[in-house]
Amino acid sequence: GPKVTYVPPPPPDDEQAIFARYQTGINFDKYDENVVQVSGLDPPAALRSFADTNMCDTLTVNIAKAGYSKPTPVQKYSIPIILAGRDLMACAQTGSGKTAAFLVPVVAQMMREGVTASRFKEQQEPECIITAPTRELINQIFLEARKFVYGTCIRPVVIYGGTQTDYSIRQVKQGCNILCATPGRLLDIIGRGKIGLHNVKYLVLDEADRMLDMGFGADMKKLVSFPDMPQKDKRQTVMFSATFPEEVQRLACEFLKTDFLFVVVGHAGGACSDVQQNILQVSQCFKRDKLIEILHSIGNERTLVFVDTKQKADFIACFLCQENIPATSIHGARGQREREIALRDFRSGKCPVLVATSVAARGLDIENVQHVINFDLPSTIEEYVHRIGRTGRCGNTGKAVGFFDNNSDGHLAKPLIKVLSD
Repeated sequence: GPKVTYVPPPPPDDEQAIFARYQTGINFDKYDENVVQVSGLDPPAALRSFADTNMCDTLTVNIAKAGYSKPTPVQKYSIPIILAGRDLMACAQTGSGKTAAFLVPVVAQMMREGVTASRFKEQQEPECIITAPTRELINQIFLEARKFVYGTCIRPVVIYGGTQTDYSIRQVKQGCNILCATPGRLLDIIGRGKIGLHNVKYLVLDEADRMLDMGFGADMKKLVSFPDMPQKDKRQTVMFSATFPEEVQRLACEFLKTDFLFVVVGHAGGACSDVQQNILQVSQCFKRDKLIEILHSIGNERTLVFVDTKQKADFIACFLCQENIPATSIHGARGQREREIALRDFRSGKCPVLVATSVAARGLDIENVQHVINFDLPSTIEEYVHRIGRTGRCGNTGKAVGFFDNNSDGHLAKPLIKVLSD
């Protein structure tokens, strides 16, 4: 394809913008009712509050500024485990605070070790590598990392595809302690000799089941088999996701020390209980009419519509605009600039409807998404759980509607009934 020249705008640097956040919802305290299971030998005691961790004052202040008043269950259990130097696999429902569960303890340990970023070295040697499957998600993790390292010498950097490679290299060269990266761009920059791995102490896989399956499994194996990447017994590896199918748990063991701990909050792979789920039987030919009917009934409320192909995402967005419903689309065939503009228009409310493929199914944290509509149901139940988890986050409530057509979705009936009954 043509050479990519896109350079994303720098994120705002003022304190107010860095610590921007949205409010916890009415059900935030209900997270504590979740049953938590910890598998493995000698797990450390769970946290009661962030004050229990003996972190430095700067981090404690940043946690408060970021709006984290009390730890959620995944944070209560994961933070002490990571602080104790143990490997971890953690499964908790969408929107329950997994990003802070790995960032807070990693930053705390880096501060304790007195890490500093050396600027303009030809090859940077990050202490922590965080990888996630989509550009939008990895950028979100980077923006969250900026909150916790504010006022310290620790420098997080984000690199992802769809942007100019030289721009990524320049970002890295300015000093890099925490590298947030999508797999393709990460391997590219390592291959160019701009990143050295021998200093990596922490390897974090977010949306770990996606990172280990057919999509990115080969990339992750390549990453850990570089000669200068510390062996698994010489680094700390942590994995987080809302879904962990059993075959992925087996794959994960290749990357983790034998004494790793497995934390499950609530049902492993269960849907967020703050999302009201409705399944409608709609045949293919009536889906568009039903979508218009629902969107007219909910007015201007922010709605994410999932479809199964890139072409259909553009087609449905165009169709909705013709029906005077402001909509935009996001999918893998759109340029990075267009993807970022679409997300910005959706966040701001300029386009209250975002039509998306599964590229937007995981991790994306957008305020006031009240509805998720599965115009096309996904091929796996794990993907369904992630998609509907774009609403009902951080104790807020949300609604999800799925269009079920027996001809195309019959394979999903049984697992769907289990998720609904749970």
